[in-house]
Amino acid sequence: MATKIKTAEEIKKIRIACQLASDVLTMIEPHIQVGITTLELDRLCYDYIVNVQKAHPAPLNYKGYPNSICTSLNHVICHGIPSDRKLKYGDILNIDVTVLKDEYYGDTSKMFIIGKASIMAERLVRVSKECLYLGIEAVKPGGRLGDIGATIQKHAESNHYSVVRDYCGHGIGRGFHEDPQVLHFGTPNTGEELKPGMVFTIEPMINAGKHHIRILADNWTAVTKDHSLSAQWEHTLLVTETGHEILTKWPEEKEKL
Repeated sequence: MATKIKTAEEIKKIRIACQLASDVLTMIEPHIQVGITTLELDRLCYDYIVNVQKAHPAPLNYKGYPNSICTSLNHVICHGIPSDRKLKYGDILNIDVTVLKDEYYGDTSKMFIIGKASIMAERLVRVSKECLYLGIEAVKPGGRLGDIGATIQKHAESNHYSVVRDYCGHGIGRGFHEDPQVLHFGTPNTGEELKPGMVFTIEPMINAGKHHIRILADNWTAVTKDHSLSAQWEHTLLVTETGHEILTKWPEEKEKL
C-alpha cells in the first residue's frame, strides 16, 4: 500500500495526540526513581491519560497487550511489560507511550537513567539518541526512506553498536501502525520518496552487542539474545514542504529543535 498523505485536518488531530503523548513522558519523569515498580509507573500513566487527558492509552489491550505503556529495562529492546520489579540504581529504562485522542494516535518514547548508570550504559543511551536525531535530519521532501536507515546504521556501527532489524518505525495517524515501514538500517537513495503530509515514527533500537533478539514466553518482551544492553528513543515526524516537524517534541527540545 502507498503511504497516505495526511490532510491539514488530520495533521491537526495527530499533532494534538502527539503533544499528549509527550506530556505523559513529562508527567512521569519525576516518578522514575529507585524503588518504584514499572507497574506503578504504568498505573500513573493510565490515570493521567484517562482522567486528565481524557484520552486512551493505545497499547492497552492492543492485540492482547496487558498494559498502558511499554517499560523496557536494560537488555529489553522493546515491548517490556510493566511488572512489580523495582527500579534499581544504575538501571536504564525506556518508556514508550502512545495516546489515542479523537481517533488519532501520537507515539513517542524516551530513555531514563535511574541514578547514575555505568559509563558504558550512559554512552549507549547518548549514541542511541544521536541516532534518532540523525535519522530525523534526513527527513525532507525528495529524500527517501533508505536515507533515514542508512544514516542511523552508519552512526550506530561507527560507535561499535548494532541496529535491531526485527522492528522498525511506522506510519501513524488514524491507525496505530500504518505504512510506511521505516527501517533503521539500509542504503541511501533507496525506498519510498518522502513527500509533504507523510507522518511516521523514527524509533531506532540500538544494542551494545549484536542485533539478534529473543522473544520471552509472554510473547511480547523482546530482549537482546546476547544479554547486552539496548536503548531506544522515538519521535513522530511530519514531512513538511521545507523539511520536517517533530510532532512529539519534549520540553527540553523546544528551544533547540
